[in-house]
Amino acid sequence: MIHMEHNRRERRQGQAVVRGNLVPSSTHDQRLLARQGSSDWVHMDPWRVLRIQAEFVEGFGQLAELPQAVTVFGSARTPENSADYEMGQALGRRLAESGYAVITGGGPGVMEAANRGARDVDGAVSVGLGIELPFEQSMNDYVDLGIEFRYFFVRKTMFVKYSCGFIALPGGFGTLDELFEALTLVQTHKVTSFPVVLMGSQFWGGLLDWIKDTLLGTGKIAAQDLDLITVTDDPDEAVRIIADADRARSHQRGQELEAAGVQIAEPQ
Repeated sequence: MIHMEHNRRERRQGQAVVRGNLVPSSTHDQRLLARQGSSDWVHMDPWRVLRIQAEFVEGFGQLAELPQAVTVFGSARTPENSADYEMGQALGRRLAESGYAVITGGGPGVMEAANRGARDVDGAVSVGLGIELPFEQSMNDYVDLGIEFRYFFVRKTMFVKYSCGFIALPGGFGTLDELFEALTLVQTHKVTSFPVVLMGSQFWGGLLDWIKDTLLGTGKIAAQDLDLITVTDDPDEAVRIIADADRARSHQRGQELEAAGVQIAEPQ
């Protein structure tokens, strides 16, 4: 008879699952960013490139045929009975009803709520892009397509490449990291027509005041940079902002094709 140990440590490492004593003491990201002694890195890092390449290939392959998608960020620590969880679930449902796939980090809390809301809608696609962490965090049960990444920067590429907008609910350092990375990409025109929406005016209010008073007030950003962020408490408004940007992008693309002499077939 096999006795399962329910308290054993477990970690996803790419496509593999390791448990118990096989769980390493550090993550692939930690080892990549570590400064090895002597010249060890010369021999190790070139081989890591192949693993990084494989993660990009796997991510591109799995996500290439997604419908239009929106990424939702938020805290993994949000309890199920909270207002933030309810807001995330309502948002996921409204996005799915509007024809968007919902992408999250695949974990618990707000991420679970958005995936769960999407799963409430027949035919919707609910996606989780997980990450290897020093502490255990499993993929939530409401994900239809889940991919585990070793490296944060590969995962971030997937969030941006396969999304037409970001919506951030209340969250911690991880949410702030993704938020400011998205804003930087939009500000520097690395991505265009890419709306960034913050949901929860009370939570985000202090940050927005600091951006206006300190960043803008001391000339660290331009006045038009404030227009890159929209704050709302209404899931319907958040979805409308995404959809309006979508239509504007399609219209602009049509004009560019027309100017280039490309004939656009009329819908049957």
